[in-house]
Amino acid sequence: MSQRTLPLLIINLGGEMIYILDQRLRAQDENDDKTQRGGWTEDDRKRVMNDIVGTMFNKAFLEELLRPQDLYSHRALRTVLTRIAHTSIMRLSPASMDKLYDLMTMAFKYQIVLCPRPQDLLLITFNHTDAIKELVKDNPSLVNQINEAQRQLIEVYTPLSDGEFQLIRHTLLVLFQDMQIRISIFLKEKIQNPNGHFVMRTSGPVPQGFEVPGLIRWFNAKGREVRRSRFPSGGSYTSAVHPGSIDLSGDRVTLLGTNMYSTPSPEDMDPSRTSNSRGKLKQADTTPNPLATEELNLLAKLMGGMEVQKLLNVDAGFRVNLWTLDQEEEEEGIGISEGTEHQSCRVINIQVTQDRLASTELARIAGEFDEEGSQTEGPGNKGDDLLAMMDEL
Repeated sequence: MSQRTLPLLIINLGGEMIYILDQRLRAQDENDDKTQRGGWTEDDRKRVMNDIVGTMFNKAFLEELLRPQDLYSHRALRTVLTRIAHTSIMRLSPASMDKLYDLMTMAFKYQIVLCPRPQDLLLITFNHTDAIKELVKDNPSLVNQINEAQRQLIEVYTPLSDGEFQLIRHTLLVLFQDMQIRISIFLKEKIQNPNGHFVMRTSGPVPQGFEVPGLIRWFNAKGREVRRSRFPSGGSYTSAVHPGSIDLSGDRVTLLGTNMYSTPSPEDMDPSRTSNSRGKLKQADTTPNPLATEELNLLAKLMGGMEVQKLLNVDAGFRVNLWTLDQEEEEEGIGISEGTEHQSCRVINIQVTQDRLASTELARIAGEFDEEGSQTEGPGNKGDDLLAMMDEL
């Protein structure tokens, strides 16, 4: 296990989380406009994005994250990502976070599986940071924070050898190997099988330093080539493209790690689609991908319907339900209410219909995520230092 895996994992998963939340908040804003309810504004969306990004790229947080350490468990990762999301005015229930976590991890797993070289994990990470910078480009302070984070990543990861990057990739694949969650957008693009396994394409450019397969060479004892023969490679491969830039800005070449909810589809992120298709995709930056939007809508449908209701007699609070809740669930308190410590701001709580069999466990987890509560895990558990430091931010 590589002790340099955690920073790439947190930043990439955090990037996917930001993509999803940004898309849903934009959709919420559009829904408010269409229904003329006026509960959610563009300023609210920007505030949420700024708060989350500011925490993700906080100097103290990054210093702790970049410290060599073992990889966290899935439970600890969910806790860290939930804390990051809760630095904004938005609130996610544990069950909602689990659904989002599934979507985040499968998207990142797809990127890991498809990256041509282990070193391309750094390019995937920079695609995430580039997209996040675009989302908060109106805030120079946050842009500077992200640039500083990229400088630190360059300093830490560029000296690593090919073998060390391979160990990082292997560590990530081991972490995700048992996660085979079916994602509708991947299934529709036929890049995921019904059993949850990803489809590996036999086409596109080969990795840097490799030759197009299909040629066998024979050498004599003196190292001279004496014969050649060709064989069908079973795919349509092309020569390697130029390496991607690992500077603060530049052409990353690969589309893996870009925002598939606003630009390319997962199929477009295939390594075979690089420089030539990049310009075309950039022209569509403001056009949401309908399949990606449908995937997020499915996420909401799995837990019910989506509606926005303004709380009666409360001017500063808004009720946002991603799922249709029947009267019985309302009576049980599964609905959304304004947080007491955020009465001066708009609080968005995302809740889910409770699983009766898991209600006790979810309640226990919810208690651990309570901002006013304390962690019940004993000292020495992985992630304790990071979580304690986040409490001080």
